[in-house]
Amino acid sequence: MSEVKSAAVGAAQSTQKEGYWTVRVYRERALRLLVIAIALIYALFPVAFIISSSFNPSGSILGQGLIPNNPSLVHYNELLNSALFPFPLWVWNSVKISTITAFLAVMIGALSAYSFSRFRFSGRRALLLTIFLIQVFPNILAIVAIYLLLQTIGEIIPAFGLRTHAGLITVYLGGALGVNTWLMKGFFDTIPRELDESAMIDGASNWQIFWVIIFPLVRPVLAVVGILSFVGTYGDFILPLVLLIGEPDQYTLALGLSIVLGDQFSQNWGLFAAGALLGAAPIVVMYIAMQDYIVGGLTQGAVKG
Repeated sequence: MSEVKSAAVGAAQSTQKEGYWTVRVYRERALRLLVIAIALIYALFPVAFIISSSFNPSGSILGQGLIPNNPSLVHYNELLNSALFPFPLWVWNSVKISTITAFLAVMIGALSAYSFSRFRFSGRRALLLTIFLIQVFPNILAIVAIYLLLQTIGEIIPAFGLRTHAGLITVYLGGALGVNTWLMKGFFDTIPRELDESAMIDGASNWQIFWVIIFPLVRPVLAVVGILSFVGTYGDFILPLVLLIGEPDQYTLALGLSIVLGDQFSQNWGLFAAGALLGAAPIVVMYIAMQDYIVGGLTQGAVKG
């Protein structure tokens, strides 16, 4: 009888514990969902507000709700067909500058990272440390020096001077070289050196080792660096404002949208919001096109020698 009683007590205690853990699991899940919901609302509210502003025909943000009264496409039509605001040209300029900058940043960064990872030469550590220390200081501190430098270069080579896309791209490449080199070097170091030695035994040159063997293995970090370079360049405002000002045909999207606001700050918000949404399309398309490649590359197993 006592054994039956103890078994019943044990079963009751086990059921009580299971119920306690079930309630605790549900509480933790509810708390997580609440935190996620708050984070999503916090992140998406500005986007929803911009979308609402773009469809608001009044063009004002005063007293505006998330759902505008009498939504209209008037701002999109005006922006795309306006003679005062060459919006498609601004988008093209930003896409062109960002694409060239991202491509060159990836190639130059990969070459420099491969050199620092695989070769041993005098001053290697000092040069790496110098590149790292230079990145500590914000680029905005050198804006005056960059302006004067491009002004001097423009007197010799006008195509790379002020108010030119080539000059702006050159500045972007110089600023991104240090970060990209450090980021890629860490990834290059994970590639086994046995691959290099095997290729050398077969008579491959250093360039063949880099381009045929190493380069395909580091595509995940190349994709990440390319996307970061593209997005950072596409949304930059300070450097185009300083280096391209005075040439409306050379303006980037960010600089052009600042002109849209103009003096009538409260009356052009609709145009600004419409331009911001249309201008974000290349970024969205790029992420959608490359997300599978990026996720697949970053989730692959470690490279084995």
